[in-house]
Amino acid sequence: MRFSASALLFDSDETLVSSLQSVKRVWSSWVESYGMTLEEAMARVEVHGRPAAEIAAALLPAGQVAEGLRRLADAEVADALAGGVVPVPGAVALLASLPQDRWAVVTSSSRRVAETRLGQVGIHPKFLITSDDDLTHYKPHPEPFLLAAERLGVDPSRCIVVEDAPAGLAAGRAAGMATIALTTTHRPDELDADATVADLTAVSARVDEAGELEIVVG
Repeated sequence: MRFSASALLFDSDETLVSSLQSVKRVWSSWVESYGMTLEEAMARVEVHGRPAAEIAAALLPAGQVAEGLRRLADAEVADALAGGVVPVPGAVALLASLPQDRWAVVTSSSRRVAETRLGQVGIHPKFLITSDDDLTHYKPHPEPFLLAAERLGVDPSRCIVVEDAPAGLAAGRAAGMATIALTTTHRPDELDADATVADLTAVSARVDEAGELEIVVG
């Protein structure tokens, strides 16, 4: 399958950087410090693809949220710096083939956590949208991807969203963007996308004669 686009918009966790084991370690320890198991916490609130602030607000008394978020971010950064993350196969090579001003990372993580995880695998985006940006809505709302398109200076309809989560794919579709799904966290039948791949080794890109990106999937 081939796409023509002006820019690629990537999720971070499990799309560019594999942090699932790190997240399980850190979040298990964090919720246990508040008397919950990870399974109990996940039964109370959807956690995948949501900002930590929303999750903490749903799980903790209001007076404990700010300190809880600080402790959680400290633990996530420490785990990443200790080698807890690795690149998703194909991610580094694909990004190296793209001009810096033709791609962005759009994540529900905080800027501090996202920059640490990405930096640990050698990824340093020029454009990074995080939960710390001035957003009113988060995925599955299209606002984060629309903000990325605005900062890149490209038409949203000329962007392709690359995501692993249903909420992110829904946000991309709502923004009027084409979508490529990775099966790093969900089964193919759980992902509504224009194309589906196991990882980024199945995606290649080049700048064509017109200055647009030609994306080949498969």
